[in-house]
Amino acid sequence: MEGLTDKVIVFAGAGGIATSAARYLGASGATVVIGDIDVRAAERAVEAATTAGGRGNALRVDIADDADVAALIDLAISEYGRIDGLFNVAANIAPDEVARDTTVIDIELEAWNRSLDINLTGYLRTLRAALPHMIAGGGGSVVNTLSGAVYAGMADKVAYSVTKAGIGALTRHVSRAYGKQGIRSNGIAPGMVLTEQTKNNLPEEFREQILGGTPSHRLGEPDDIGATVAFLMSDLSEWTTGQILSVDGGTSMRA
Repeated sequence: MEGLTDKVIVFAGAGGIATSAARYLGASGATVVIGDIDVRAAERAVEAATTAGGRGNALRVDIADDADVAALIDLAISEYGRIDGLFNVAANIAPDEVARDTTVIDIELEAWNRSLDINLTGYLRTLRAALPHMIAGGGGSVVNTLSGAVYAGMADKVAYSVTKAGIGALTRHVSRAYGKQGIRSNGIAPGMVLTEQTKNNLPEEFREQILGGTPSHRLGEPDDIGATVAFLMSDLSEWTTGQILSVDGGTSMRA
């Protein structure tokens, strides 16, 4: 993809979508610096980028820890001298954590606060650490990860839904507050994406139910999101900011 050569992109989070995005970016000549609490997942994403022709570094990062986030940004600056993009993709989706995310009445406040600390405050941490460097370098692109749950409404997972909605507001705030300083900020709201984790945990019956409500003939693949991330990080999207792009096969079709 054009407009990515030599850009330095920091990832907060790894996994299937991040690995796909890293591969697209690496193939286009970008460098990735990827942090995740699962350092092996971060290393796999970096390997995808380097195999495709890019460069990269991996680091164990807990997005709920200020010092870890600072170390991730410091690594990018010390190794490459600048940051051109920030991809926030971390989420509190460990199976035991998801099981605790229930309803307004039933959720324990500790579980609620844990989701906020990772899904929303975690993105605030990375933005606070990265934006000054991006602004000093003349600007760059922020891509935040939301969810189709923001639009569909869910009978459970109240913390997940609320934090993802909050990320939308945070995305637009950054666009409005720092656009004149060269920052563009967008979000991606994926639909059901068949990452390895999803394939291993999603019953076939539920998969068919979701597909039945999707205009597309298939569910999503990580590359559907990875390609969109690459576009939003590239100079091709220079006049795109403040937008939440639904990449969901048409599930959340709206005006």
